[in-house]
Amino acid sequence: MKGAPLPADEAARLLDLARYHVLDTEREEPFERITRLAARLLRTPVAIINFVDQYRQWGKAMVGVEDTEARREHSFCAWAIGSDEPFVVENAHADPRFHDNPMVTGDPRIHMYAGAPLVTNAGHRIGTLCVTDTCHHPMSADDLAALQDLAALAMQELELRRGRLDAARAADAQRLQAEELRRTLAHARVVDGISSLMDLDLPFGDALETAAALVSEAVGADFTAVLEWTGSEYSVKVPRTGQALTPEVHAAAEALRGGNQGVLGALGHLTSPQYIDDYARHPGALPALAAAGVSSVAYLPLGAGETRPLLLAARLGQNAVQGWRVPDRALLEVTARTVGHALRRQATLDQAQSQARQDALTGLFNRRAFDEDLGTTLPPATLLAVIDLDGLKSVNDQEGHAQGDKLLQVFAQALRAEVAAHGQVYRLGGDEFAVVSEEHVDTVLEWVDLAAGAAKQVVLSPVGASVGVASWAESGAPDTLLHLADTRMYDMKRRRQNRR
Repeated sequence: MKGAPLPADEAARLLDLARYHVLDTEREEPFERITRLAARLLRTPVAIINFVDQYRQWGKAMVGVEDTEARREHSFCAWAIGSDEPFVVENAHADPRFHDNPMVTGDPRIHMYAGAPLVTNAGHRIGTLCVTDTCHHPMSADDLAALQDLAALAMQELELRRGRLDAARAADAQRLQAEELRRTLAHARVVDGISSLMDLDLPFGDALETAAALVSEAVGADFTAVLEWTGSEYSVKVPRTGQALTPEVHAAAEALRGGNQGVLGALGHLTSPQYIDDYARHPGALPALAAAGVSSVAYLPLGAGETRPLLLAARLGQNAVQGWRVPDRALLEVTARTVGHALRRQATLDQAQSQARQDALTGLFNRRAFDEDLGTTLPPATLLAVIDLDGLKSVNDQEGHAQGDKLLQVFAQALRAEVAAHGQVYRLGGDEFAVVSEEHVDTVLEWVDLAAGAAKQVVLSPVGASVGVASWAESGAPDTLLHLADTRMYDMKRRRQNRR
């Protein structure tokens, strides 16, 4: 037994066969009907529509047998596709090409074989309509003509099937294209909305939360947040959940933030987006987080700097959308750039505002900051101490302005160190300072004495501090509070001058 020679156009033939998407598909009635007609017209017990693949023959429809799949070297049809004319074997037992073929010596015990090739519009023979018998069965010219006609009908049906498949694929492609267009337009609106949000005169945290909500809904995320590095872990600046999360997910999310473990710990100074479509399989996945149902996570850097801000989006296992699609990634990355720009702009504004409220010489808050802070309603126990650093003019005149500046700096630093977290210290201008605190008046006076003592150590001229203290409870208004403290400070200064 020897196998059939390969057709000269074998590569193109196999490619043409693949275009019909027919191999390994379910049996279909139009093809079954053609095999029944062939068996009936040609009076054979077996009729088959076979396709010849690279290594096998495979049957799409058949009568008289249950399965026709066989290795190509055993295939009678592999010989039949070598010509446009019907291929006939009258006595396979006597034919040297087939006498020891397993389909002759065993089931289906072929004695007679006749096959007409299935020829595509491109001229390639991709299979056959064939009939077989287990005994002597002569085939007339009319029989072979009928077999060719039926093979042509089978090929027409195959072309119709291919047309339906192509139309369905085209419709699917159009549907997907329309969905993609709708998604792109929706994403464009989200980006436009986020850009507009960042430009509005809103509290920055509110704008970030709304932006997180927009992008979360657009990409179908269950959790979206802006994270900032605190030195030991990431803190959630703006959390946003798309649904009520279980306590297990909330607990696992705490582990997700840890800077020394999990994926975030491995990312370090992230400079490009990181997408994880199967979180549980990631080498840095935390078991608690995977067990809680987190299936996919996206990390997007929002900028450099010490805080290393990140946009994080996560989906849970029950989410209908799995994996990060190309449009999702595009939207997340545009959002990250927009939010990152807004964060940098906000940092610049915060820095400018901080500088506008800061005294350049001493580093304390200035008169502008004092007026802004005192303009709010204060607790009844709040004390205002107005302080005049006595002797500054003498230092400037006798020791120079550089020494006078040093006196102011040392006094300011010492006073701020004493007050620490118990209040706020301001330089109102020149040699005048203020302390706002809820501590007892004796404590405030002690702070001033200690700061004045430190200042005395850096100059030769005598210096001191005159203090006037007033409480919010006795004033009830910022102007009245400042006036009372100012008056008491000048009273103390006059008493000191009178004692000299």
